[in-house]
Amino acid sequence: MSDDRPSFPTLQAARLYGILDLGYVLPAEVESMTESLCLGGVDLLQLRAKKLTLQEIEKLARLMLPITRAHGVPFIINDHLAIAAEIGSEGVHVGQDDDAVAKARAVVGPKVFVGKSTHSLVQAAAAQEEDADYIGFGPLYATGTKPDYVPIGIHDISQVHQQVKLPIFCIGGVNLPRLPEIVQAGARRVVVVSALLQAASISQYVQEVKALLP
Repeated sequence: MSDDRPSFPTLQAARLYGILDLGYVLPAEVESMTESLCLGGVDLLQLRAKKLTLQEIEKLARLMLPITRAHGVPFIINDHLAIAAEIGSEGVHVGQDDDAVAKARAVVGPKVFVGKSTHSLVQAAAAQEEDADYIGFGPLYATGTKPDYVPIGIHDISQVHQQVKLPIFCIGGVNLPRLPEIVQAGARRVVVVSALLQAASISQYVQEVKALLP
């Protein structure tokens, strides 16, 4: 395990959270895609690979980490606590059906931040009580990334920001055309997945999204 993590901007300063999802990206494209996302200016970058083996995920994570570090972008592993601990990523993300925040933090150590997915105001408040470092809140819209999840809409965005003092990243079907209404509803931070990964120019898309965020 690596303990030479450099200093990074705070989660509070982050606005655009990118997810490199292997449902949209071929393993052979991971390094170039990571570079493009970082050059564009994502504030956080997560690796999500639901259908790959643990060995394959760790291999890709080890390819991504030097690139994200070179750009000063915190790198987050989705789900796999042992991989995050082994490679020394800056963060780990868990879902509602995954390990509790306390267990995640016990595995990855105090230097690694822990984020949690939430799909309602109740779950968002519970994640804050769990002492998560940030939450994802959504899915706002129907999304091919997680087709089994019922969208929660944008009407609770303002209220979740009143109730929860953690950094809140709105997620699920977020793209440039929808971003103005998401921001108007009260969002300060967003996660973009498929729209970003499938953009003609990833770096330009990142910049256009960030220009619309408060």
